[in-house]
Amino acid sequence: MAKNQNSELKENSLDISKLILVNDNVSLDVDFESFIDRIPAGVAVLDSRRRILFMNRALEALTGFSREQVKDIPCHMVLRHRACLKRCPALKMKADAQTVMFESDLINRDRSLLPVNISIGPLKDMEGNLAGFIETIEDLRPVREFSMVAAKSYSFADMVGRSPEMEKIFNILPALALNDSSILVTGETGAGKDLLAEAVHNASTRAKGPFIKVNCGAFPETLLESELFGHTKGAFTGAMENKPGRFRLAHGGTLYLTEIGDLPLPLQVKLLTFLDDRVVYPLGSTKGFQADVRVIAATHRKLEQMVKEQRFRQDLLFRLNVVRIHIPPLRARDGDVRLLMDHFLNVLNDRLGKNVHLFSEKALDILLFYTYPGNVRELRNIIEYAVNICQGNKILPDHLPAYLLETANISTQNNFSGKIGSRQDQRFHPVAESIHSGTTWDNVERKMIINALIKAGGKRSKAAEILGWGRSTLWRKMKQYDIYAK
Repeated sequence: MAKNQNSELKENSLDISKLILVNDNVSLDVDFESFIDRIPAGVAVLDSRRRILFMNRALEALTGFSREQVKDIPCHMVLRHRACLKRCPALKMKADAQTVMFESDLINRDRSLLPVNISIGPLKDMEGNLAGFIETIEDLRPVREFSMVAAKSYSFADMVGRSPEMEKIFNILPALALNDSSILVTGETGAGKDLLAEAVHNASTRAKGPFIKVNCGAFPETLLESELFGHTKGAFTGAMENKPGRFRLAHGGTLYLTEIGDLPLPLQVKLLTFLDDRVVYPLGSTKGFQADVRVIAATHRKLEQMVKEQRFRQDLLFRLNVVRIHIPPLRARDGDVRLLMDHFLNVLNDRLGKNVHLFSEKALDILLFYTYPGNVRELRNIIEYAVNICQGNKILPDHLPAYLLETANISTQNNFSGKIGSRQDQRFHPVAESIHSGTTWDNVERKMIINALIKAGGKRSKAAEILGWGRSTLWRKMKQYDIYAK
């Protein structure tokens, strides 16, 4: 019986002592183990019954087993991944089958779950019969870690950006989300203040609680107090029943007060009182409610100037300004316009069921040059309009909103008087020249930089401000076009 078993083992084993490479009648004998150990990915050689005959050093490191320990052991007892027992491709593989590749998770000797990419293919003997299998295992941890780093650099929740300014914000938001400090978010209209507030809430321990948003400029003063703090039945004419305020509704979560600069002075006092003792007193009641609420406030106004004008309380500014985050305007976020364009294009394609994946060169020039006074919100609206209008797979200038085309058609003969392309002065737009005269964009952009430097007296920081660019963008483009200034 033992003799038959030994014969069977011998019959189903491969001779892997050497590798013979044949090409144009020239053969090369290579030591197999030395050859396969040079491969950086994990490699296992199996016999026809899927028992391990050999594995290289990379696979030893990945699994934690040595090649001596696993020899003649069934593959599924060593390379333990989800496909082993139920969906192993080798079960139905013939000698002429193609290599099969798939992603899975491997459990190593330390019982750690490792993401891996696996490929398995047949090995044939000299007669062309199935003799065994070769399996390669690629460790995906470095790839996953790189992807996570890249994702963290370019986004936080639904916010997208890769400019240095946005990267700084993305780096600090996870830490801010873990505490309950008040946050004051500043920035122009449409810059993304609402997204940031909701992102902080969703990343915090309060994520399962409510996120309540109140626009302080959307209610008259008499109604705003009731909306925020609630009222009791009979507190004023028309108060027919008790009403919980937004503070009470936000208990256990986050209250987001947008346009805090529009909050009337009497309510500023009441908000300051809440921030001090965390107790809400509804209108008409002397009984308070202890509200567990984190407050995030946002405004596009300059609160320090409002304090000087006595339109905003300084002590309230101090209480709200525990952590301050300023979202820069889109025109100051170097490189983010193109990233956001592609992001919105993908999102809107999925939402609208469209197949628009390209921007024509001229449309791209118009979109990249425009300064977006409405910031990210305006850019999204422009892309949504274009995707809706476009009937093909490429966005052309005609698919853009009319006001962008009107801006691009304005002559370049007029002088500068403010930021190029801004709503304050749209008399100059070099893109028009590139579209209608056939001049290359590089020549137009070079001329635009030179004109800005002349107007700025050679001062690069002032020229960048005139152009609506970041200083690093201007410096990079000056080097690109061999422009020198003192």
